[in-house]
Amino acid sequence: MSPRTPWGTYHQIAEALRSRITSGNLAPGDALPSEAALRQEFNVSRTTVRRALAELEAERLIKALPGTGRVVCTTEERESAPANAPSAQYRRIAAELRERITSGDLAPGDALPSEAALVRQYSVSRGTARQALSELEGTGLVVAVHGKGRFVKGAETTAG
Repeated sequence: MSPRTPWGTYHQIAEALRSRITSGNLAPGDALPSEAALRQEFNVSRTTVRRALAELEAERLIKALPGTGRVVCTTEERESAPANAPSAQYRRIAAELRERITSGDLAPGDALPSEAALVRQYSVSRGTARQALSELEGTGLVVAVHGKGRFVKGAETTAG
């Protein structure tokens, strides 16, 4: 992968995998390469690979099976998205946080709730909370500061 922002990199990986699925190179029920294999193939961190996979899971192109790994979803699985599905949950959380940012309730430089706080507030998994926060990072509304958390992005953002 070419050196780019983290958002561009994980979107590129997701697009490459999406292309393999839509072209039929990865058919419904096929296992995806392991995270380690994807890390090596794209020369990126585990976090970047996981963000790409989370994007495809949110689109219901792939799903995680305990003890098996991630597999390509069938057409039927893609079309059935219950309201309590993780993809619906993370989108709802991201939408509520986005609304708090755009309404000014969370101003530039303000800290967003932590993953743990979102897990408690919404009764979701840590992965679902992380996915909601990652989506906001991907849109450029939020910036992650290593060891400190995620903050609303803006000219006066000072998280240090």
